[in-house]
Amino acid sequence: MNIRALLLGASAGAFAFVAPVQAQDVAPAAAETQEAAAAIATPALWKVADEDTTIYLFGTVHALPDGIEWYHGPLAKALGSSEILVTEIEMNPEAMAATQQLVLAKGVLPEGQTLRDLLTEEQRAAYEAALAKVDLPAGAFDRFEPWYGAMMMTMLPLLKQGYSLDAGVEKVLETKAGDGMERGALETVDEQLSIFDNLPQDAQIAFLMETVEGVDEIKAMLDAMVAEWAEGDATELARLMNEGMTDPILAERLLYARNANWAKWIDERLDAPGAVFIAVGAGHLAGEQSVQDKLAELGIEAARVQ
Repeated sequence: MNIRALLLGASAGAFAFVAPVQAQDVAPAAAETQEAAAAIATPALWKVADEDTTIYLFGTVHALPDGIEWYHGPLAKALGSSEILVTEIEMNPEAMAATQQLVLAKGVLPEGQTLRDLLTEEQRAAYEAALAKVDLPAGAFDRFEPWYGAMMMTMLPLLKQGYSLDAGVEKVLETKAGDGMERGALETVDEQLSIFDNLPQDAQIAFLMETVEGVDEIKAMLDAMVAEWAEGDATELARLMNEGMTDPILAERLLYARNANWAKWIDERLDAPGAVFIAVGAGHLAGEQSVQDKLAELGIEAARVQ
């Protein structure tokens, strides 16, 4: 599986995990973004409804370059008419601050062990070369488990080349919703972090080395994903994410099982009246075994409204 693409499109927590600990010192460079970024974007939006309940499903991109105009039309009306904004994890400042402590509790290696100690000589050389490409010292992530190093090396090139967490969809939705709208979350940060922390060490190292090998391609990959997201092309977005799928276990943990859980949450929420706006990584609303597919298995139809 293209794990980097899957991570970029499927886990809000991945960016929450890495941002507090290291990314604050990364100065984003002025960078040209893809031409599609300058256009008015119309990302996909779905609706599930019964007699007294409406639930919107919106696929997000967790980091974006500045200048993409996507909050308008049916999407803006949907959030404006909703009573609660539901995201993958809590996005308030208190929850984000607690993330750093969770990373330190779960992502740090035992005393006396370093990330580079876990690598073969060949892997270590490639890893150190990749760190140099993003202007980091060889020991930058020595304290951390391989999954954390992989996440950092996925995000840092983006931050250095014009992408911003503050421009990410969840941050914008939080601002647009304002203080008066109720908030909800489908998961905890601890649950999302555990998806990676519980991977066997060899799987974590494989994740890290895939990231190392593709460090020069990360921005181009997200540029392509953002272009399809902006056009509302969920089919092509799924293709980009699923190219080279080779790790069904991670796909099950990161996507399919969570999609099934969220479909059950939606099914149960339909029993209560009101309007709900759910925003989750766009990868969860694209391709086979998407949230919409899991809803269909429960006899619930999700209709495209943008």
